[in-house]
Amino acid sequence: MKENEMKTGTLIKRFVPYYKKYTKIMVMDLFCASLTTICEMVLPLILRYITNQGLRDLASLSVKTIVSIGLFYFVLRIIDGLASFYMAYTGHVMGAAIETDMRHDAFSHLQKLSDNYFNNTKVGQIMSRITSDLFDVTEFSHHCPEEFFIAFIKTVVSFIILSRISLSLTLIIFLLIPVMAVSCIYFNLQVKRAFKHQRNHIGELNARIEDSLLGNKVVRAFANEKIEIEKFSQDNLEFLNIKRKTYKYMAAFQNTIRMFDGLMYVVVIVAGGIFMIKGLIKPGDLVAYILYVTTLLTTIRRIIEFAEQFQRGMTGIERFIELMDADIDIFDEEGAAPLKDVKGSISFNNVSFEYPDDHNPVLSHINLFIKPGEKVALVGPSGGGKTTLCNLIPRFYDPTEGKILLDGQDIRQVTLESLRSAVGVVQQEVYLFSGTVFENIEYGRPGASKEEVIEAAKLAGAHEFILGLKDGYDTYVGERGVKLSGGQKQRISIARVFLKNPPVLILDEATSALDNESEYLVSQSLERLSKGRTTLTIAHRLTTIQNADRILVLSDSRILEEGNHEELLSKRGMYYQLYNSVREAEQGAEIEE
Repeated sequence: MKENEMKTGTLIKRFVPYYKKYTKIMVMDLFCASLTTICEMVLPLILRYITNQGLRDLASLSVKTIVSIGLFYFVLRIIDGLASFYMAYTGHVMGAAIETDMRHDAFSHLQKLSDNYFNNTKVGQIMSRITSDLFDVTEFSHHCPEEFFIAFIKTVVSFIILSRISLSLTLIIFLLIPVMAVSCIYFNLQVKRAFKHQRNHIGELNARIEDSLLGNKVVRAFANEKIEIEKFSQDNLEFLNIKRKTYKYMAAFQNTIRMFDGLMYVVVIVAGGIFMIKGLIKPGDLVAYILYVTTLLTTIRRIIEFAEQFQRGMTGIERFIELMDADIDIFDEEGAAPLKDVKGSISFNNVSFEYPDDHNPVLSHINLFIKPGEKVALVGPSGGGKTTLCNLIPRFYDPTEGKILLDGQDIRQVTLESLRSAVGVVQQEVYLFSGTVFENIEYGRPGASKEEVIEAAKLAGAHEFILGLKDGYDTYVGERGVKLSGGQKQRISIARVFLKNPPVLILDEATSALDNESEYLVSQSLERLSKGRTTLTIAHRLTTIQNADRILVLSDSRILEEGNHEELLSKRGMYYQLYNSVREAEQGAEIEE
């Protein structure tokens, strides 16, 4: 992610549209804020009236008058209480709703990003951006317009009333405010930068914790718990130092405000006292004046205290926008139409590909035609481009040159949903979601009936072992399927693809990580799965693809050899060398066993 600092105005401009759905609530919230402000601003006027009237003619103040004023003020306090309740409850709910909308948008945007984004971004950072970074937005989205609106009303009203009491004294007081504002802005910027740094490091800390916890078996296997604790301690202490720097700026910020706060009171006491001695201000007016200055300073202090929350909110919004600004590389082109009645022919026309972050060519000018229902195997040394070639078909990446056709249609001109619905992928590293066996199989076609799920499991050779589990299809598989063996997880993933029933199938080393017995069972399932489908199989164990209709040998970003098993052996080229080296390795492994 870029660390470039965004301007506050830009952030607010990007954030404001989230208020649109809640315009009525916001208007009502600001109306209630104005009511509470009016109630607060009336008290000094009441005290001014009672003080001046008492000094001028105490007999004119009757009990009835005092009680009437008291009842009037009591009614204002009731109004203030009701308005404050609305602001505290409905206003906060609005903030939480905006946070929810932003998190929904962030998660939806993540679903559209290509593999390249996830290859270059830590999951811990992503998690921070869509969870903890948005927590502060709830308070910010509610309090920001409210606090500034109240501050505006109080400042304007205070200036008008104070000017009517003493224009000269008011001008002296308000001339100090710009100086205070400049000091505040400087420290505000420092606090904002500190909070941004703090948020970034929280993401790194999350990434460290996630990495260590997910790899906890490796940590324990190598007895490296102390190393992990030490690395975490370093990151944790660095986070403390970042927070220390943040609090330093916050303390300087607050102390500056207190100094100006005290300076204003000194000016009011000295100048106001002199004005009263010279008869320029009445005693009651001076009391009201001090109360309004107190109200003004309280308002400024609240804005200052809100500054921390404001900067937290700004930081959360900035990191949210950085996520939302991540480019969507793979998207539906304008006019893209859904695929229909897919037969499964695939054409690669002069296709080249390189990863955008390193620009090393992975595929170079590939020309290939695969007939509907044909079984094609891809072999070759690691890094030869086998997986990349297959990943281009469902558009996990787009070619940097050339085009790919499915049933004669450019896959860039069809909708992603229909394209990926037509392609099934079985990978070496199976991912099962935290949930039940049934839920993981049903993921292949959400909404499928229990009978359909069971039939898919039977076809995948998984039904019997599933029934042997504690709760059958309702068995909880654990996070990433940790409660199941590798072979069991693989057969569930195959059942998932059976349920999906795609016309095009990609098998990416689906059996390479399994033991011999599991490999045999999974291979039978894959054979049933590939029947009648266009199938691309990536394999290191060459004995598993001898019956393929065609075998492609990929190396150095191009297709070096092509033919069936017997034809390639007779050529005595790279396939011949690979096949013999693999056979020797497998025979050696059997002897050791």
